[in-house]
Amino acid sequence: MIKKTLAAAVFAALSALTATSAHADPLSYARYDQVRTTDLYLDLKADFSHKTLAGYAELTLNWIDKSARTLVLDTNELNVSKVQVLAANGRWSAASFMLDKLELQKGRALRIALPFQPQKVRVYYRTAPSATALQWMNPEQTMSGKRPFMFSQSEEINARSWAPVQDTPAVRFTYSARIEAPAGMRVVMSAENDPNATGAGGWKFRMTQPIPSYLLAIAIGELDVRPVGPRSAVYAEPQRIEAAANELVDTEKMIAAAESLYGPYRWERYDMIVLPPSFPIGGMENPRMTFLTPTMIAGDRSLVDLIAHELAHSWSGNLVTNASWKHFWLNEGFTTYVTTRIVEKLYGEEVAEMNLQVEQEEAMASLAGIPAAKQALVSRDPDTSAATYTDSGLVYPKGAWLLRTLEQRAGREVFDPFLRGWFDQHAFQSATTDEFVDYLKKNLLAAHPEVMTQAELEEWLYGAGIPASAKHAASARLAALDAQRSAWLKGELPTADLSARSWIALEWMHFLNDINGKATAQQMQELDQNFGVGKTGNNEIAYRFFLASVQAGYNVREPLNKFLLSVGRQKFVVPLYTALLKNANEKDWAKGVYAKARSHYHPETQTSVDKAFKKAQ
Repeated sequence: MIKKTLAAAVFAALSALTATSAHADPLSYARYDQVRTTDLYLDLKADFSHKTLAGYAELTLNWIDKSARTLVLDTNELNVSKVQVLAANGRWSAASFMLDKLELQKGRALRIALPFQPQKVRVYYRTAPSATALQWMNPEQTMSGKRPFMFSQSEEINARSWAPVQDTPAVRFTYSARIEAPAGMRVVMSAENDPNATGAGGWKFRMTQPIPSYLLAIAIGELDVRPVGPRSAVYAEPQRIEAAANELVDTEKMIAAAESLYGPYRWERYDMIVLPPSFPIGGMENPRMTFLTPTMIAGDRSLVDLIAHELAHSWSGNLVTNASWKHFWLNEGFTTYVTTRIVEKLYGEEVAEMNLQVEQEEAMASLAGIPAAKQALVSRDPDTSAATYTDSGLVYPKGAWLLRTLEQRAGREVFDPFLRGWFDQHAFQSATTDEFVDYLKKNLLAAHPEVMTQAELEEWLYGAGIPASAKHAASARLAALDAQRSAWLKGELPTADLSARSWIALEWMHFLNDINGKATAQQMQELDQNFGVGKTGNNEIAYRFFLASVQAGYNVREPLNKFLLSVGRQKFVVPLYTALLKNANEKDWAKGVYAKARSHYHPETQTSVDKAFKKAQ
């Protein structure tokens, strides 16, 4: 690192200049209007005793602005020891660099001063044990208790905590890697994974399709592998591998269903890894290696719509990516729509309609907790601050609802080729909402103006809530269930007479959503006694049962304690702790549970639950 002399003054001036320049992604320091990464090579060693990755990153660069002489990369808590550039004579030489002051959300800009425009730059560094993307687990936190485990979660801007990159979805690059890990542990990445590799000489990977940085992913642990199809396999801890493989046997059918709708799968293989329970989300669509929560293993394949969702990202998100996180709905709204179509193709219209109704009902219920200004799909504000971005959870169902509306009005014979064309024409590119609107007008609305007016389109994109013109899904099976639920809540139908033994998971989820805050403690106890809901292996059902029980004042401490100690998915644990903290009789008990459970949670989950406890104080 250079001393604070004249060079530091030059860097300070450059920093100020960058800060005032037009910036397409406010969450990145990178000047990708000047230079873009086209390829990344990582050579790293995993040190579990110090909880670090150390080595170097080699970036291949495409210089756009021929006058530029500074490379700016995103970092967060990286300890950078040196930077080298490749000269025309093939020799590596030292380059001056400095790290900006820490900004809480964005980390620190790494500014590299260059005497010329090199094709390649190497950054030697070490990650911090507290890297936001990485969770380092002790052996006792794993199933066997024999070896530690580590996994990453780079979305949205956490890749910079384990690699110096242009950490923005606007930049796509190919990558390769060599990773050293302790004996007895396997490394997998979001790249080509050889199931027969031994790790001798390091674990080697290659991703030949260009991806954005948030899809960089790595996991290291005691892992076994099982094929589940001709182009898919599942990795998991040995004690979980058989259950995982059994749950995922329909994977190839899902790939084929998606291909029949939206064209060929372009990533060659679709492998998956089932991570330890602390994985903070349901799934992460890392290309070639989807990361999954073990909470999707229900034993009866009733939650495999999660796999359909992550697979759908192979078209919407991974193939066509939001250009910045302002346009997040282009990733998740599209993927949520495609998920329902895959579910319908595999499991029929009745199941798909139930899935859609539950999704839409949960979206409508969520509006009460979201400020109106955050309920749009995308903000009209300039993309200069993440503070203006809309609610990241609502864009999933609302974006899907917009596409569903277009499909219903245009007809599938028109809409399906339109959507496939979007994926084909923008493959391996990053896109904005304006680009989609332009495509929509030219390729659908120009020939079918009756499908949607400009005013209605703007209401969907920029308005609060769900437009009144939206058609709500209505499942006949759920309507029959609603009649039972209503009579049961009024005490007119005995608990034992509910037809719950024939309900599928979606029906249970719908029922439990609708009794939350309405059922009595006695009714929740009867549900538990008659149908064993508190002992279900389906985590989506268990979560909703526990939440409704806490609201009703029914004591579920024993099974809930086990659940909170064994499940780290934010979607489940944050609402449960929030509900417990609002109950005066459970607040102290919740503090005790969290004291034991916190170390088992991912850093993102810890932050979210910490906020819930701070708010409760």
